[in-house]
Amino acid sequence: MSAGFNEISFPLALAFGSSGGPERRTEVVTLASGREERNQRWADSRRRYNVGSGVRSRADMERLIAFFEERRGRLYGFRFRDRSDFSSAPVPAEPGPFDQRIGTGDGTTAEFLLVKRYGDGLAPWLREIEKPVEGTIRVGVGGVETAVGAFSADPTTGRIAFSSGHVPAAGAAVTAGFLFDVPVRFDSDRLDIDLAAFEAGEAPSVPIVEIKP
Repeated sequence: MSAGFNEISFPLALAFGSSGGPERRTEVVTLASGREERNQRWADSRRRYNVGSGVRSRADMERLIAFFEERRGRLYGFRFRDRSDFSSAPVPAEPGPFDQRIGTGDGTTAEFLLVKRYGDGLAPWLREIEKPVEGTIRVGVGGVETAVGAFSADPTTGRIAFSSGHVPAAGAAVTAGFLFDVPVRFDSDRLDIDLAAFEAGEAPSVPIVEIKP
């Protein structure tokens, strides 16, 4: 059985109590002078979470075990809702068609990939959004919202495709708003649950990690 990705979401009730966030890999070398040289090893961040703290009851534990077994441990990826970062718009605003600039029209390009911009200063970072939530995607071209029938959105890849006759004109700003999930997998092939510790209020450790599906 080979690795793959299941287009299924980790139970939201369990995700709500999770902890974690982005990780970067930076190499730091201290020179004889005391100064540092720093080198970025990863161009993009990678997110890690621990979902064990969302398990608060025996029923939650049963749901977690069932989900883990169906994913075959680390074998199959799945969707995860990061409760601290899941929208193109700042909380508590709803996603709008002009939230994120995803490209500029040239009169011929019909496909664009959803992205989210982080930072407005010296070095903003663009994050590719590959798992948008179906039904939440709104698109704008040149400051005007695009009708739903004028484009299609693939929730499994994050790609927007404009229909014939609606391709963005040269120089037109292409924007989008959306909710999104993070593609992840379990980061262990074992669930180590101590019932005595759990009943005493200690949450199990259940690590998951972001992947490129």
